[in-house]
Amino acid sequence: MTPEQYCQQKVATSGSTLYYSLLFLPPEERRAITALYAFCGEIEDAVNAATDPGVAQARLAWWRTELDAVFDGRPQHPAAQALAAVTQRYRITQARLSEIVDGRQMDLDYNRYPDFRTLEVYCRRVSGVAILSAEILGYSDPGALDYAQALGIALQLTTIIADIGEDARRNRIYVPLDELSRFGLSSDDLIALREDERFERLMAHQVVRARGFYERAIGLLPRADRRAQRSGLVLAAIQRTLLEEISALRGRTLNRRVALTPLRRFWIAWKTWYFA
Repeated sequence: MTPEQYCQQKVATSGSTLYYSLLFLPPEERRAITALYAFCGEIEDAVNAATDPGVAQARLAWWRTELDAVFDGRPQHPAAQALAAVTQRYRITQARLSEIVDGRQMDLDYNRYPDFRTLEVYCRRVSGVAILSAEILGYSDPGALDYAQALGIALQLTTIIADIGEDARRNRIYVPLDELSRFGLSSDDLIALREDERFERLMAHQVVRARGFYERAIGLLPRADRRAQRSGLVLAAIQRTLLEEISALRGRTLNRRVALTPLRRFWIAWKTWYFA
């Protein structure tokens, strides 16, 4: 199996959201973004797949070393090998990738976030993949990077909303504690998977904020770069549709997993790509 094939199986299998967002890209850009997401997926798994925090810390430390190897020309892991080829062609810096690793370090340092200011730091770090993807896709106006940063936060907030139950089962709460308190809830209520009117109001607040970041992102995207950045717009359209599905369920995602069918994802991708 080649590094490129490994990355494809890791994050962009047929029917996945990433698969559809990359479907219409030229092969070279598709391979580059797939390698980038595969690397980020490995960093995430290094933290999430380990039940022992010490093991997770050791795995993350190994990936920091492997990231050094990406830029020294001697990576060992197939995802890192595929990424090394990307950095040679596109403006992918070690500093930007290290920031993503720093974001995953926050998963080990925090299992609660006191307020949105702290959570936003986390979102900005782990969603740096959106900015790096924008670099791969190309742009003529630097404002496209502001768009990508806002989009990355919107996508991460959507993931937090969709995965709130799964995260609670791992004793991780990404909803800010001060907002839980404002709606009369505690982290224990989420751990117990309690869905009541208070929870619905809390989730409605989270959905509104995520929508706001999507709107901010679209507003920041320079018109001259809309065509080049269509892949990101496809990803945004799919995930925003998921957000609206969750909203229609009044945010009740503690005890269910909400997902769009592959056919619906394909339709959204095609429509967005050709009419963006």
